[in-house]
Amino acid sequence: MDILVTDNGSEVTEFILVGLSDHPKYQIAFFCTMVVVYLITLVGNSLIIIVVRVDGRLHTPMYFFLSNLSFLDICYSSNSVPFLLFNGLRDYPTISYNSCYAQMTIALFLGMTECLLLAVMAYDRFVAISNPLRYTIIMNNWVCTQLAMVTWASAFLLAVIPIIAIPAHFCGRNVINHFTCEVQALLKLICSDTPGRLILGLVIGIFTLPLPFTFILISYTRIAVAVLRIHSAGARLKAFSTCGSHLTVVTIFYGSAIYMYLKPQSRESEDQGKIISAFYGVVTPMLNPLIYTLRNKDVKNALRKIIRKKES
Repeated sequence: MDILVTDNGSEVTEFILVGLSDHPKYQIAFFCTMVVVYLITLVGNSLIIIVVRVDGRLHTPMYFFLSNLSFLDICYSSNSVPFLLFNGLRDYPTISYNSCYAQMTIALFLGMTECLLLAVMAYDRFVAISNPLRYTIIMNNWVCTQLAMVTWASAFLLAVIPIIAIPAHFCGRNVINHFTCEVQALLKLICSDTPGRLILGLVIGIFTLPLPFTFILISYTRIAVAVLRIHSAGARLKAFSTCGSHLTVVTIFYGSAIYMYLKPQSRESEDQGKIISAFYGVVTPMLNPLIYTLRNKDVKNALRKIIRKKES
């Protein structure tokens, strides 16, 4: 087992999670809400994966990446929510150092993957609208598979290498003011004079938010230019409607992330932030399948088709 030695010579082998231990009257309501939201997340995203797999009309690049997003959302929620529920009604639960770092690394990896995947999905919408006649040629099966593999592999390297390469040094503190080993909450325990903290924070900050988000903005700017060149108002509306679901998901995902990670920190904001972060890790994955099913006729028709087959 890895052991960290703190400044006072004591060995840090576990972390204490504060969660809602200071507010026990909210624990039951929070626990029940998490259970319901997590179940909806599992069912909704699993349905998306099954529908895309079963219905041949959905074997297109857009739905291939959507099924990747659904699988990613299941993994993202499952990394923290079962642990959160297990400790949800306990006061000041503990987690081992190894388990805590594993949980943080996986969350970081999956979060980066979603950032990059949303950027790839924006590029897919750009190609579909700006080059509709060559869309299936440009975004063929091999290209889509390679883009997905590069997305997952890049996120893995960006998340894992800095954490492995830069040893963490704690200043005798092991109390995390959060429900899980969330990145920001854990980084606050690292000694301020440790250059690893600055490097890790810089890597996370640049590759998680600005770069993918900038790429998405550029893609949608070019999409808007391409759509405005279309003469038919009906065709313009149809082109924009194909981007509606993805744009909604991007707004929710990046809007929540920017609010959480770029706002000024204080004691009050820490307590508020851990609640927002917990819901962000569960509610966002729950909303994605709802957005894509409610706004997408193809997915709704595929669901109806599957339901009719089961009834008959």
